Amino acid sequence: MDIKEIQNLIKFVAKSGASEVKLEMDDIKITIKTGSEDRGESTTYVQQIPMGPAPVAQAQAPQVAPQAIAAPAVDENSKFITIKSPIIGTFYRKPSPDKPMFVEVGKTIKEGDVLCVIEAMKLFNEIESEVSGKIIKILVDDSSPVEFDQPLFLVDPS
Repeated sequence: MDIKEIQNLIKFVAKSGASEVKLEMDDIKITIKTGSEDRGESTTYVQQIPMGPAPVAQAQAPQVAPQAIAAPAVDENSKFITIKSPIIGTFYRKPSPDKPMFVEVGKTIKEGDVLCVIEAMKLFNEIESEVSGKIIKILVDDSSPVEFDQPLFLVDPS
């Protein structure tokens, strides 16, 4: 089971209203517990079974697949759209050290363009834009840790 399947399962469980779901397969054991509905939280425990008595990995689960979350900014930049991190991890502006940056300030982007990569638990997730526009500001330094829902980019949609 890959990370996208796990994220889709988390999304499904969150929408279903179930408070806890346990899934055991040959090589993996997953427990998803949803928090209070008003806070929209869920916690996922993943354990690789063949690895023996390894400790259970715990991660705060995102509520959406790893695509950028676009939300209107609420400050003096109210005409800009803030693109936020859909997951917790380490933010990278380029696919590898010897490759160019995905985006720069002033670059025009369209829906589906890869903006950055966020590494979470040794998996590199490409974060795609859900909006079209021009990058106004990059709010996170390369190789920095990011939290779920942390602002990453300001985009001018006009």
